[in-house]
Amino acid sequence: MLFLAINYQSLPKLGQFTIMLSNLKILFFILLSSSGIQQGCQQSETEKTPVVTEPEKPVQTPPIELGASRFEEYVPMLKGKKTAFLVNQTSTIGDRHLVDIMLEKGVTISKIFAPEHGFRGEADAGEKVEDGKDGKTGIPLVSLYGKNRKPTKEYLAGLDYVVFDIQDVGARFYTYISSMSYVMEACAENGIKFLVLDRPNPNGNYVDGPMMDPEFSSFIGLHKVPVVHGMTVGEYAQMVNGEGWLKDGIKVDLTVVSCKYYNHSVPYTLPIKPSPNLPNNRAIHLYPSLCFFEGTTFSAGRGTDLQFQVYGHPDYDAGNYEFTPVSKSGAKYPKHENKLCKGENFTNKDQQFYYSNPGLDLKPILSAYQNFKNKEDFFLKNNFFEKLAGNKDLRAQIIAGMSEEEIKKTWANDLEAYKDMRRRYLLYPDFE
Repeated sequence: MLFLAINYQSLPKLGQFTIMLSNLKILFFILLSSSGIQQGCQQSETEKTPVVTEPEKPVQTPPIELGASRFEEYVPMLKGKKTAFLVNQTSTIGDRHLVDIMLEKGVTISKIFAPEHGFRGEADAGEKVEDGKDGKTGIPLVSLYGKNRKPTKEYLAGLDYVVFDIQDVGARFYTYISSMSYVMEACAENGIKFLVLDRPNPNGNYVDGPMMDPEFSSFIGLHKVPVVHGMTVGEYAQMVNGEGWLKDGIKVDLTVVSCKYYNHSVPYTLPIKPSPNLPNNRAIHLYPSLCFFEGTTFSAGRGTDLQFQVYGHPDYDAGNYEFTPVSKSGAKYPKHENKLCKGENFTNKDQQFYYSNPGLDLKPILSAYQNFKNKEDFFLKNNFFEKLAGNKDLRAQIIAGMSEEEIKKTWANDLEAYKDMRRRYLLYPDFE
């Protein structure tokens, strides 16, 4: 450090003081400069040898494990027992059918119960499914969508278990949950255990719609739940059993093998179309809303490649889209066959849009009614619309010109009560 050599005695006192003050300033400056140089050297060294940090890795969510793929949870209980399987074309693990896998693992399958659309999922909606044999395995097939919706005592004779593994889409009028309820009831009456291998619900991220009025109970709506029930089939089975909804309040010996890593906020893409007229995920998300057209004179796209993604009618003038239904597999006799229909197309929205904007959409049915000239013929005369809605109110509300918001307010209290009940049976984290 540098110091100045000055003879203070030879200067006047004021001069001495001035020089001393100047020296102090110089000293202070030198000290600051020294500190700055040292910091600068440290910074320079840091710049020469930068610290390299690993980038944060994204959190990987484990893939969903289906109940059916968790063999250790249920194969041991089926070994040495006589079983029947209520399954269809969606009952797969990867690219293999559950029935084939179970036979390999030594599970005895006495019969297969076939729901609507059949074991291989090829029959039309509403078309009777015949008894027979599976061509691949030779196992007897028993239809639960023909003269019997509920298996008879004779069909169940000698069985220890009935196993249910079918992909649902979360709408009350999708009939697989009705088939499940009837088989649960038959098993309860005959002392047979019922096993559900659970699968995610692609519409399990919300609850919406009018509640089922028991007056309109049918195979497209057995129980007092809203149109969109927000449950997996395993959760739904627990609710049916727990609430005493089976005949005379009887309860079945129920086991549910749950999925792993699923919750009600996770979007789920179905690997196989669940029925002939739900060809993709967009149709599955639109189905709860556009299915109301099945109770009207309008087409919901059966007989096209855009089933439940469009709607229209030959005499509708307000639409900006045209299509012509034709006879095809899964829709042998479509509504307005070979006639040009005008209407609306919803294929401009992808799956993520519908998953990010959950809720029953009444605007299509409201718009179609308001813009249809021959309103007296809008609803079918067979009251099928009431069965879909689960009550007589929705038709009256549409005719009265109520808005979507006004209509939804009328079922809001019932939905809150339902949600409270539903929470008791959930197996997975909820969307709320």
